[in-house]
Amino acid sequence: MTEASTSSPFLVANFRAYWLSRLTMTLAQYAMMLIIAWQTYNIARDGGMSVGGASGQLALIGLLQFVPLFLLTPFSGLAADRFDRRNLARLTILLQLASAVALALLTWQDAMRLHWLYAIAVVLGVVRAFNGPALSALAPNLVPKAILPNAIALSSIAWQAGMIVGPAIGGYLYAIVPALPYAVAAALFAISITALSFVGKVPQPPIPGAARPIGQMIDGLQYVVRNRMVLGAITLDLFAVFLAGATALFPVYARDILQVGETGLAQLAMAPAAGAALTALWFSFRPLKTNVGPKMLWAVAIFGLATVVFGLSTWMPLSLAMLFIVGAADMFSVYIRQSLIQLHTPDDKRGRVSSVSLLTISASNEFGDFFSGTLAWLIGPVLAVVSGGVGAIVTVALWTRVFPVLRTTRTFDPPRELDDHTPEDKLQEQMP
Repeated sequence: MTEASTSSPFLVANFRAYWLSRLTMTLAQYAMMLIIAWQTYNIARDGGMSVGGASGQLALIGLLQFVPLFLLTPFSGLAADRFDRRNLARLTILLQLASAVALALLTWQDAMRLHWLYAIAVVLGVVRAFNGPALSALAPNLVPKAILPNAIALSSIAWQAGMIVGPAIGGYLYAIVPALPYAVAAALFAISITALSFVGKVPQPPIPGAARPIGQMIDGLQYVVRNRMVLGAITLDLFAVFLAGATALFPVYARDILQVGETGLAQLAMAPAAGAALTALWFSFRPLKTNVGPKMLWAVAIFGLATVVFGLSTWMPLSLAMLFIVGAADMFSVYIRQSLIQLHTPDDKRGRVSSVSLLTISASNEFGDFFSGTLAWLIGPVLAVVSGGVGAIVTVALWTRVFPVLRTTRTFDPPRELDDHTPEDKLQEQMP
C-alpha cells in the first residue's frame, strides 16, 4: 500500500501479523517468567532452604539468563542484519514454545526440579539475545514512513499490554492448575509464530564493509565513554536499577512476607507494569519539553524512595501502590534517557551505541536480579530491597555531581553538529 492510501498501520497486512505476533509472544513470556521464578522459590523453600537460601536460587536464575545474553549480544545484531529476520524471529519463538511445553509436562507430572528450571533459564537467555534485535530490525520496514509514529505507538501498546496481562495469566492460572500457565503460554507462542509466518518478505539492507561485531561494540563503547551526556544517562539507569531490583524478590514477598500466594504474586508483577504503561500513555499526549535532565534525576530518586517503602511494607495495598510508583518513575526516566541518548548520538554511531545500551539494560535487569537475590541470601530480603532503594537515591546524588550536564540539560535539543537527522531516522530508532 502506498503512503497516500494508508491511514492506519492496521491496514497493512504485514504490520497486523507482526503486531499480533508481538502481543501473544509478550503475554506468553511474562506469564512463563513469573511462574519460573515462583516455582524456583517454592521448590527451594519446600526442600528445606531458608528464605535467604531460596532467594539465592532466584539469584542464580537471573545469572543464568544474563550470561548468554551478555556473551551473544555482539553477534545477535550481526545475525539480524545478515539473515532473514522473519526466520530468525520464528526460530526464537519456536525455542520458547518448546520450553513452555517442557515446563508444562514437568509440572503436570510433578517432576519439576531446580536443574530443569536452570536449563530453561539458559535457553531463554540465548533466545532473548537474538529475539530482540531480529524483531526490532524487522518492524520499521513494515509500514510507510508517513504512519510510522502510529506504528510505534501500537507496537508499544502490544508490549505494555503483555507486561500487564502476562503476569495475571501466569499467577491466576497457576492457582487453578499449576501446569496451566505453561500450556497457555505454549498456545500463545504457537499463535505468535503462526502470525509471524504471514509477514511477507521485507527489504534486507546490505552490510557495508567488513562485519566486525566485537570491533563495533568497542567503537560504540568508546563513543559512550567520551560523551558525558550519553555516559551519564546510561550509567544512571544501570546502577539505579541494578541496585534496586525489587522485582526479583516478588516470590519471596508473595509467599513469606505479604503471604498473598500466586494471585498476589501476579498483582505484584502487574503493578509496576501498569504504572509504566499509564506514564507512557501520558507522554503520548503530553510530551515532556522542559527541564528534562533534572526531572530524570528526580524520577530515579522517587524510584529509589518507592522501592524503600515497598521493602518495608507488610500491607498489600501499600505494596501495590509503591510498585505502581516504581513503574511510573522508571518509565519517566526511561522516556527521558532514551530520547537524550538518541538525539545526542550521531546517526552513524546509533547502532553501536544502542548495542552498548542493550548490554547495560541486560546488566541492570538480569544481572541485577542476581545481585538482589544474592544480597537477600546474605542479609535477608527486606534489608536487601531497602538498601537497594537507598543505593538508587545515593546514585542520583553522586551522578548529579559527577555528571553535571544531566542537571543542566533543559531540553531534548541535540548539539548543532548532531542535529542533522531526518524525522524518519529518529522515528525508526524509537521503534520498540
